[in-house]
Amino acid sequence: MTQQDRPYFPSKSEILDFIKDNPTASGKREIARAFRLQGDAKIVLRNLLREMRNEGLLAKDTKGRLGEAGRLPSVAIIEVTGLDDDGELLARPANWQEESPPPLIRLVAQSAKPGQSPGVGDRVLVRLERHSQKEYLARVIRRLEANRQRVIGLYVKTDKGGRLRPSEKRIRNEFHLHADNAGPAKPGDLVLAELVPGRKNNRLGLKDVKVVERLGSFEDPNAISLIALHEHSIPNQFPKAAIEEAEAAGPAPESGREDLRDLDLVTIDGADARDFDDAVYAIADEDPKNPGGWNVLVAIADVAHYVRPGSMLDREAATRGNSVYFPDRVVPMLPEALSNGWCSLKPQEDRSCLAAWMTFDAKGKKLRHRFLRGLMRSSERLTYEAAQEAYDADGGLRSPALDERVTALYGAYQSLQIARESRGTLELDLPERQIIMSESGEVLDIKSRERLDSHRLIEEFMIAANVAAAEELERLRQPCMYRIHEPPDPQKIEALGEVLKSFDLKLSRGQVMRPKLLNSILRQVAKHPEASIVHQMVLRAQSQAVYAPENLGHFGLALSKYAHFTSPIRRYSDLLVHRALIAGLGLSGGALTAESAAAFSEIATHISSTERRAAAAERDTIDRLTAVYLSGAVGSVVTGQVTSVTRFGLFLRLEPSGGDGLLPISDLPEDYYRLDSAGRHLTGDRWGQRFSMGEKLQVRILHADPISGALRLGLLDKEDRPLYGDTGKGSAALARALNSPRTAAAPRRKTRKSEPGRSKKAKIRRKGR
Repeated sequence: MTQQDRPYFPSKSEILDFIKDNPTASGKREIARAFRLQGDAKIVLRNLLREMRNEGLLAKDTKGRLGEAGRLPSVAIIEVTGLDDDGELLARPANWQEESPPPLIRLVAQSAKPGQSPGVGDRVLVRLERHSQKEYLARVIRRLEANRQRVIGLYVKTDKGGRLRPSEKRIRNEFHLHADNAGPAKPGDLVLAELVPGRKNNRLGLKDVKVVERLGSFEDPNAISLIALHEHSIPNQFPKAAIEEAEAAGPAPESGREDLRDLDLVTIDGADARDFDDAVYAIADEDPKNPGGWNVLVAIADVAHYVRPGSMLDREAATRGNSVYFPDRVVPMLPEALSNGWCSLKPQEDRSCLAAWMTFDAKGKKLRHRFLRGLMRSSERLTYEAAQEAYDADGGLRSPALDERVTALYGAYQSLQIARESRGTLELDLPERQIIMSESGEVLDIKSRERLDSHRLIEEFMIAANVAAAEELERLRQPCMYRIHEPPDPQKIEALGEVLKSFDLKLSRGQVMRPKLLNSILRQVAKHPEASIVHQMVLRAQSQAVYAPENLGHFGLALSKYAHFTSPIRRYSDLLVHRALIAGLGLSGGALTAESAAAFSEIATHISSTERRAAAAERDTIDRLTAVYLSGAVGSVVTGQVTSVTRFGLFLRLEPSGGDGLLPISDLPEDYYRLDSAGRHLTGDRWGQRFSMGEKLQVRILHADPISGALRLGLLDKEDRPLYGDTGKGSAALARALNSPRTAAAPRRKTRKSEPGRSKKAKIRRKGR
């Protein structure tokens, strides 16, 4: 048989084209009919289709229809996941099963009846229109359900059946997880589950849940941070297109850039840092009119050159808003090829940068600044510890020239420190917990992170550059994404004043609130054992720092204008500031677009929320890792300081781990406990025992839950506590009461409903049994 006589058989590309044009009728039978295949040709087609599925070219849906891999049907159910920069709803296919990341779905704005517009968390039946390879536009047919309640937790097996132990502290009860509802999950797995509607149908009276997605094994080294990623809906995988964009990057062109490679710029970061987005340089000002002054250069990676507006990289960065840092992993805002590659100022490698030259006088007052696009080469990668040690020892780095550079950096820092003290920056001393982990994911130790002058040096240089960026954008009349921190709410300050009275500290009403006023209070308690509590209370009285296109100043830093410029690798706000500077200075490539400028208000709201999301996820992970660490210490006795007093018990910060645990009122000596108006004391009516914020107690660790991060404590010294206002007369009676079978101090009295305040007291007492 000649080739001309052979029956026609379609190629792979022809089959794919047919499936694209016929998404609703693409089974093997329809394909054979379309290409008029008969007999043995159908067997060849079957084998070819299987081969295409193995190659990832085709996928089969639940009804057995073939489709292009990753392609969605024209009508589908989706889950709304969030908002983009322009406020448009984003979604993903419901029950996405493929290993590759799901395509992006944007909901087309449509008019809807009040209360019928879909929101984040809703499931929606939509008609899909393919916009690009990995993006769809969706038109709502109807909303199926609003915010179906979901829970993340650990699947465990007990002698009473399967249970789901929730990861959120606020969910106190476990859930019933029948094996039929477990799906692919096995005991010991972290899962995402949803409540099964209907009545409770198990003997224990627990609500039933069904596994929606298996997240991974709790035995995995990164399991703790994995909980936070899913609990806070933090994206941790980049689309293939974004990765390809990042990997296609290369060195920036030298043309149009100022050559800074002769300057001994250095990076100073933590020992575990992998990306270096800022480098610094300082030299004494030779101008005789500025004795004791300094010239400082802060060079920042030129991320705007690589991440262009409207690109896939830009959209991913905007969605994430910021990088998220866990003790065991980093979820970057940009793919590794950029964050650890071309946008990382590695030593002895040429890198593009956007830099600020600043001149200060001997007292740290900025005299002038200039922004430029440059080409630099970091001469050294220093850690905070190495830089501090070299300065304290007056040398000891790789070369005398490097020692000289570090000495100059500290000289400029000391001038900036004078300016900081002069303007009265709020000086809160809030120790940061540092989790020390092994490569295998084991928590080895927890300690307070050491605060060195080298940390403060970099902080002051970055603040100075951030201020200069805000000033420059105002000069250029360009949009600015300000970092604002409004003064504390007067009501919070009034409440703070009431609490401070119990510490014999006075915060007069009606005063104009300035950081210097709060600093004076902090100085008064500097050597007081309750100083850390006062610092915490002052922090709680502060407003939340956020991003905004309108300048409202920065209360905490005592600055009239401030923006974030120094970390575009990990903050989208900084990238926007870079773009605005590029536009205002007339530089080529990566300038801010009119569309982005017009959306600054919406972007500010979004990135402020992603920042809060990241902070919550990081805090939850540290709490859980602390619980993991202390789970081996259950039963041991530790010292804890009371950080909060509530009607249901005391919260204590444990030493030295810094873990926060609950001492429930049920573990206090039985009494009628009253919470004072300032919220600082719990005092027993009958025996007069007082438990106060700031005092230290000996407690026993009763339970440490790695899933939720909750710590349960028990009071150790019930019998040894003195009575409030006691002169020694009542101690024996109290001791006898505490040793009674029910730890009941006296015969119970009946509660009369008519007696004012007794109902609430009775409730508190019942909790104390």
